[in-house]
Amino acid sequence: MPDASPDTKHSTVAPQDAALLADTVREAGALALSMFRTELKTWTKGASSPVSEADIAVDELIRARLQAATPHYGWLSEESADDLSRLDKDRVWIVDPIDGTRAYLAGREDWCVSVALVAGSKPVLAAVFAPVSGELFLAARHAGATLNGAALRASPGTTMEGAKVAGPKPLIERLALPTSAQILPRIGSLALRLCRVADRQVDVALAGGQSRDWDLAAADLIVHEAGGTMTTLTGEAIVYNRPEVTHGVLVAAGSDRHARIVEYFRVSP
Repeated sequence: MPDASPDTKHSTVAPQDAALLADTVREAGALALSMFRTELKTWTKGASSPVSEADIAVDELIRARLQAATPHYGWLSEESADDLSRLDKDRVWIVDPIDGTRAYLAGREDWCVSVALVAGSKPVLAAVFAPVSGELFLAARHAGATLNGAALRASPGTTMEGAKVAGPKPLIERLALPTSAQILPRIGSLALRLCRVADRQVDVALAGGQSRDWDLAAADLIVHEAGGTMTTLTGEAIVYNRPEVTHGVLVAAGSDRHARIVEYFRVSP
């Protein structure tokens, strides 16, 4: 099983992997967009998770492109059966072909394609593509994050005065925000909600429990490389490519503001 603390070898990103990922998510996004707002076959998996033929088609495209070029890498996707041989791989693609399927099926624009390359237990390469708006977020470990080629930096400061906050209402209420804080409308894609911390559209993004590796891994790296931090409410780092891929409640923000929020949750009941 990969070591939980990636070394320098694990942190190195091959230029061909970065180019492959960017090209693949653009192609996947174009396919998803071509099927957007059309009549699609849909069904439900698990208790209430919607799936459509678009999710499957995009998943198959991404898998074909990535695995053809990197057959020795592992694979974990929301829309594929989990092959636990991924636990023995040094590198694993973690994929959500359409993050925000409910939004996608409702004809809303807040959905995206989210793909990360994880080495050991940490993301080292990430792409989140919102096809409707044409926004492509990219990040590589120790190399920064960009949006359509422009460098990203999460908002500075520690105060919650005037902060723009996005997430589930019960979690926002636990923050006891000042009246000047702005509670933003729901963003259907969790990956996109978290990436908005990197581009300063959101100062604090919260994720409720039951998010999975594929919802988080790409956005986690994008936030980190934009100078932000994303952890559990009490500051524990998120570990990826474990047998259990479900995570609890999380918070993402610029690093200084994140530290203040974590301290608040550590001392509050």
